[in-house]
Amino acid sequence: MSVNLASLVTQFLERHGLANSTIRSYESTLMPLLQLYGSWSLEIIDREILVEYLNNLNNVSYITHHRHQAVITALFNFAVEYRYIKSNPISHLKRRKPNPRIGEHNSDSVVRYLTQHQLSILYQAIKKDARLNALVHLLHSSGARIAEILALDLSDIDFTARSFQVIGKGNKQRWCFYNEDTDFCLNNYIKYYRHPQINALFTAQKPNNQQVSRLSYATAYSTLVNSAKNIPELEGVGFHQLRHTFASQRVGIMGVEELRALMGHEKIQTTLRYSKVTSLRAQEVALHAFKKIPPFGQ
Repeated sequence: MSVNLASLVTQFLERHGLANSTIRSYESTLMPLLQLYGSWSLEIIDREILVEYLNNLNNVSYITHHRHQAVITALFNFAVEYRYIKSNPISHLKRRKPNPRIGEHNSDSVVRYLTQHQLSILYQAIKKDARLNALVHLLHSSGARIAEILALDLSDIDFTARSFQVIGKGNKQRWCFYNEDTDFCLNNYIKYYRHPQINALFTAQKPNNQQVSRLSYATAYSTLVNSAKNIPELEGVGFHQLRHTFASQRVGIMGVEELRALMGHEKIQTTLRYSKVTSLRAQEVALHAFKKIPPFGQ
């Protein structure tokens, strides 16, 4: 059966578990490609066509260029998985390097995580909202993605083992675990604030008709933004930074393979990104140590 690119993108975006923000990001990234080749059959979209398309994205930064390539690669991996094509035409394609002549450079802080100071401020800001407090604790202590958490049902949680299973990228299952503080916040939310009418772990009720539904990403994010409003240290804070914080706090404490398993990364190179934050953390630790150690000669 011949499938065109537009049909493939539709199926790709309609996958279960994608957050609304992820869908919007994919749509904006894939729209220029669709405008050129949307009606084309997948069988005639080869490596040369896609490489030429990527090479013509001259008006974007190299980081944005990487995102375009990553999304297109994921799209065609999806096509292979559903046997629309036999192989991904841009598999193993090298990513564009930064161009120093226009001010691009590799950054040591590619992964944005929250410092301990920021975490303390965040937890103080959200503690009055039981649902958000439980959600943030669960994200930070488990390292799960926000879409994975919002897809959970109450029955998915093993309260004895403080664990749950999620279906991550590539429909792969993995176990996630959370700590005692999260257990307390989660039980408090479930006992006093969760709506029991539906199976979802995190619920929401519409103010106009009192209808109860699964908590959406848009509502959860809006709640987070409102809680962090007018707090300079939390400017631009988002749920995914809690996942980055989870990983950066465990770099050097556990093996890379163990961290990779907890994060659900397909490639170990993705996990190794978090080692890049260690130089910044090392500077923080070194400066803190200088304050504790007496000056030389004293």
